[in-house]
Amino acid sequence: MAPYAVGHLKMGFFLEELGHRLADDERICFYLTNTLDTEELETSRLPGFSSLAEESRLAGKVKKETAILVILGNPPYSGHSSNTGAWIRGLIEDYKQVDGKPLGEKNPKWLQDDYVKFLRFAQWKIQQAGRGVVGMITNHGYLDNPTFRGMRQSLIHTFDAVYLLDLHGNSLKKETCPDGSSDQNVFDIRQGVAIAFFVKQGGKKKSDAVVYHAQLWGLREAKYAWLDGHGLEDTEWTELTPTSPSYLFVPRDNALEAVYQSFPSVPDIFPINSVGIVTARDKLTIGWTAEDIWQRVRLFSQMEPELAREAHGLGKDARDWKVDFAQKDLLDSGPTREKVVPVLYRPFDVRYTYYTGRSRGFICMPRPEVTRHMVAGNNMAIAVGRAGQVIGSPDWDITFVTNQMTEFNLYRRGGNNVFPLYLYSTTGRGNLFAHLEPAERQPNLNPKMVAALTEAYGDQPSPEEIFHYVYAILYAPAYREKYAEFLRMDFPRIPFRSDRELFLKMAQLGERLTGLHLLTSPELNPPACRFEGEGNYRVGKGKTEGLRYDPTEQRVDINATQHFAPVPEAVWTYRIGGYQVCEKWLKDRRERRLELDDIRTYCRIVTALKLTIDLQEEINVLYLEIKKGLLSLAA
Repeated sequence: MAPYAVGHLKMGFFLEELGHRLADDERICFYLTNTLDTEELETSRLPGFSSLAEESRLAGKVKKETAILVILGNPPYSGHSSNTGAWIRGLIEDYKQVDGKPLGEKNPKWLQDDYVKFLRFAQWKIQQAGRGVVGMITNHGYLDNPTFRGMRQSLIHTFDAVYLLDLHGNSLKKETCPDGSSDQNVFDIRQGVAIAFFVKQGGKKKSDAVVYHAQLWGLREAKYAWLDGHGLEDTEWTELTPTSPSYLFVPRDNALEAVYQSFPSVPDIFPINSVGIVTARDKLTIGWTAEDIWQRVRLFSQMEPELAREAHGLGKDARDWKVDFAQKDLLDSGPTREKVVPVLYRPFDVRYTYYTGRSRGFICMPRPEVTRHMVAGNNMAIAVGRAGQVIGSPDWDITFVTNQMTEFNLYRRGGNNVFPLYLYSTTGRGNLFAHLEPAERQPNLNPKMVAALTEAYGDQPSPEEIFHYVYAILYAPAYREKYAEFLRMDFPRIPFRSDRELFLKMAQLGERLTGLHLLTSPELNPPACRFEGEGNYRVGKGKTEGLRYDPTEQRVDINATQHFAPVPEAVWTYRIGGYQVCEKWLKDRRERRLELDDIRTYCRIVTALKLTIDLQEEINVLYLEIKKGLLSLAA
């Protein structure tokens, strides 16, 4: 017997026990179907399949023709959705528009999450009926993630009232309660969740929905108890007014946001940008030294594919990375030592890879539209994360500077966008390494913004001055604090003041900061940290032999007999991109022997961070003057 028939009989017996007997021509209005698929199963003579086909036909009729007034559910949260039918993907296209214009997202993949598709289906059914209620508990990411702003606008256009209860509990973002205490999820999952009710009354004059928001923090049992004792009527809702361009479903300071939105964003300033390279196979494609990666490339390119897969632990091929693609890419390029290049792998952590610039080759996604400008000659870039909330740091810290290409996961949970200062004229696969020959370059700066600054200052600022000014602003503690709620959600926006002297002073501080973070500053000589003790120079592992910090001695032990000192506690705990830099750099080298260059680099990192903390105070004093006489430069 078909599964749905068994379920039908059980439900029938249950109704009989309640005193209601189904007539011979009646059935339970309960259907076995994939909600997101409108294709009906074809009739088959195989046992049970004819029943499934009939079930599919009846379910399809309900989906297409029957008015549904209440839709409830806890749909799956799956970023890698298997529901890829043309019908539901077509409906999702509506979410890729905002204010009548394309969303402009380079990779709006999160709109393909299953829970988004189920919400879109529910919205579509209520629109058909002209009235009704949707109640769902889902991933809470759509409340404020910039990728979902078109979705939020669409929902408030469709419904008359929206109630949003954010239950938080997002361990991926390392969420804690406002007082710093533990915040737990109501489910055994890492992704935070929210309960939402979308209400359409019907017959009302068209206007955007009234949006109500509430949130619940704390331990799981406390959340259960609160939910058990409260309903829609006795919840303390905060009324929101979602506005363009973000249409946020979370509280914000509207007046402050208006000021913030008047500033140009980092992508407005540096128009050409992309995320860092995606290797897909770090163990193969990333090496500690140039020689490491060259020997690996040389041997890997000559191996039989299956032997290469086993030797390097590569696992199964993926859609965008295959062993034979990688080997062909290497052989087509030579291979040659010239294509072994440095890559910024983590903050202050430069390693090596082999870069040809071809798509889906040795490197899964080489991002040549930006990376070629970083390998073509002298250049530098600001690497900025888009959404600070995903990193999990208590304060916004997702920015760093580089003069190399960067790996996608530069910051915790990835997502850095690379904004190069210069664009090189060399193009095509044969000219990626133009540092071997002269090449022309031009600034990657918005001409309208440069013109506005030139008019305001009476003199055109150099590309480097603009770059260093932006970088300094991003490290101003007062800036990070004042605009914290907006930095959580999208790329930073940069305030410029009409005072040229103030601009130049800030740019000078940004230049010093850049030199510290590139480890090229003369201020790092001699370093303020030493390596001491006799031993094997190996970063230990375990409680007794492993890495540990002694705040009393201001010392970082790498094993039982050797250490770095002095390392002030503020330096040891300093974070960039969600990583505690001094700890992360050494943890990634556990069980490795530190060479002389490694020791020198770590001492310089400690010194650079100590000077960064001091320099941030100078930047802060200057930043507090910027609020007087701001320029309006929004793109």
